[in-house]
Amino acid sequence: MEMLALVIMVFMLAGMVKGALGLGLPTVAMGLLTLVIAPFQAASLLIIPSMITNFWQLFAEGRVWSLIQRFWLLLLGIIVGTVFSFLPTLSQATGKTSEVLLGGMLIVYGLYGLWVKQLPNLAPYEKWLSPIVGYLGGALIVSTGVIIIPAVPYLQSLRLKRDDLVQSLGLVFTLSTICLAIYLQLHSTGTMPIDYRLAWIAVIPAVFGMWLGQKLRYRIPEQRFRRFFFIGLILLGTYMVVH
Repeated sequence: MEMLALVIMVFMLAGMVKGALGLGLPTVAMGLLTLVIAPFQAASLLIIPSMITNFWQLFAEGRVWSLIQRFWLLLLGIIVGTVFSFLPTLSQATGKTSEVLLGGMLIVYGLYGLWVKQLPNLAPYEKWLSPIVGYLGGALIVSTGVIIIPAVPYLQSLRLKRDDLVQSLGLVFTLSTICLAIYLQLHSTGTMPIDYRLAWIAVIPAVFGMWLGQKLRYRIPEQRFRRFFFIGLILLGTYMVVH
């Protein structure tokens, strides 16, 4: 019952962030869950809620095939990175190692969100940067359960239109979640089980939280909410690293 209460609270909060900002569900959920349970188990709880919300984000606007044609090198890099990661993976690393990696990523992402106002235009270098960024993202997804750095800033640096950016993020998040699900399934053991029952239960507070976040978006200025969100990530990441 304590675990159930924790899952409900964490995914409701994470859903609120995603509903208000359009991203952040895996980031917030992993950051909070790994404070009390193993990163491998925390990542397994993310699969179904992330998959459902990412599919909605990906297919809401259509034009999926054109995005795949443009970003196939990025997607290929993610697959290669999950198979041949140079970092300790969720099943190999100790809880402390994964916690430090994830905490460091939260700090970097929080600082990026607070201070970087205008990214350089990397569109001219997209063909050779995409596989590198994809590989790094793939390696990090099987090490921390989250793909943020460098995929999100990279896509934002390509000067995509707003709808294309949201859908491109949905494409990257969807493939990353599929790769993470396959990885977790292949490495699940008696000591590191995958409990899909809790994952399905997590969908309900996540969706409810998204609804609340969308309502909140119209009541609190987005810039103020984003500032609170990134400051919270820095504080959470710092606590995880120190812990």
